[in-house]
Amino acid sequence: MRENTSTEWKGVTLVLMGALLFSAKAVIVKLTYRYEISAIGSLFFRMLFAFPFLVWIAWKAEKEEGKTILTKKDVIQVILMGVVGYYLASLFDFLGLKYISAGLERIILFIYPTLVVILSFLFLKKKIHLREVFSLVLTYTGVFLAYGQDVQLGSAKEVSLGAFFILLSALTYAIYLMGSGSIIPKLGAKKYTAWALIISSFAVFIHYAIFGSYKELIQPFSFYALAFVMGTVNTVIPAIFVSEGIKRVGSKTAAIVGSVGPMSTLFLAYWLLDEPITILHSVGTLFVLTGVFWISAAKKSKEVSV
Repeated sequence: MRENTSTEWKGVTLVLMGALLFSAKAVIVKLTYRYEISAIGSLFFRMLFAFPFLVWIAWKAEKEEGKTILTKKDVIQVILMGVVGYYLASLFDFLGLKYISAGLERIILFIYPTLVVILSFLFLKKKIHLREVFSLVLTYTGVFLAYGQDVQLGSAKEVSLGAFFILLSALTYAIYLMGSGSIIPKLGAKKYTAWALIISSFAVFIHYAIFGSYKELIQPFSFYALAFVMGTVNTVIPAIFVSEGIKRVGSKTAAIVGSVGPMSTLFLAYWLLDEPITILHSVGTLFVLTGVFWISAAKKSKEVSV
């Protein structure tokens, strides 16, 4: 009994730490934008520093779990999901953070479980129950409250553009989750996530090689330090923590614990970026957290961030 309790507490702690580190990513990205760097440039450095660790995770998972025989269809699916789920979702996320606050970014990103419900209704003909309808209304009311507050504090055009990019990020990540369901049981969550991130890294490297500015490669040491933190502390380490935590407590509990992300982003952004925390931000965040929690409680969900 004590051993089970100990395992659960370790799992909760791992998921909590992973969620906090993941949520800090938006703040670190905003800090990199204080240098002369584009969205694709910042993303390039993130994946550059993360890449060696991702290869190591994939190699270790391959060694521990053994080689998995995949069909050509499976391989194409992994490649597509890597491009959609981590390359496009991350690119839209980094583009959006050029225009909106880190707090609003995390609130909009957090709605991806509701987008899975909507997409499943539209394309898979799955029913939306009354509880889910209420959850959707509550969630999007919260988003509009936070969005409206940011519009009042900044430029309506820039906030709207940024919110649009972040919504695209949440949408592509929702598509990734829906498309990953059949392949994860074959590869395993850890191996699949590592390979999806490796594939997305190559997509980012190709994108930067074609469209990036090579002048951006020369930066002060302080920028490289931030980029290293972004690629390791805010990407690789939380991915490991959350994966190990889910093993111990399950995805449902992990999703509940992971809901601290948006609130922690608000406080970190206030502390490091001087972003104000208003009543509307707080109420909007609470609405989103409640709505997403009710949606997630009605189905099994997987908690992995961009």
